[in-house]
Amino acid sequence: MKTQRLLVVLTVINFGLLVFLLAQTRLHIGAQGVRVWTNIDGSVLRGRALEIIDDQGRVRAAINVHPADQVHAYPDTAILRLIDQNGRPSVKLATSERGGGLALVSDTEGTYVQLTGRELTVTKDGRRQAIP
Repeated sequence: MKTQRLLVVLTVINFGLLVFLLAQTRLHIGAQGVRVWTNIDGSVLRGRALEIIDDQGRVRAAINVHPADQVHAYPDTAILRLIDQNGRPSVKLATSERGGGLALVSDTEGTYVQLTGRELTVTKDGRRQAIP
């Protein structure tokens, strides 16, 4: 009789876990308390990073969150990179507590345009010109 009760309890627990997983329910226990949310329609993709690759397996686009670097005084930053077939980022879009920035890089080494909330910087052949 005890074995049968144990099997019934395990079956109920397994069924509960199955419903929990099929409903795509997330449970987070943190400093703010317990949070439960669902993604039933599948409209949200959650992760720590995203990479899009081409047919040869090369990364062509990436979204990453870089943690703060105390040594170089860099804040926590989220970056979107669009990468050419040679592996060079051609477009960078970033945001941090310092504000956002956009960089457009040409195929010529040392030539790019960088736009931030503070200024527009044009660098051509390694010579930098800031436009406030």
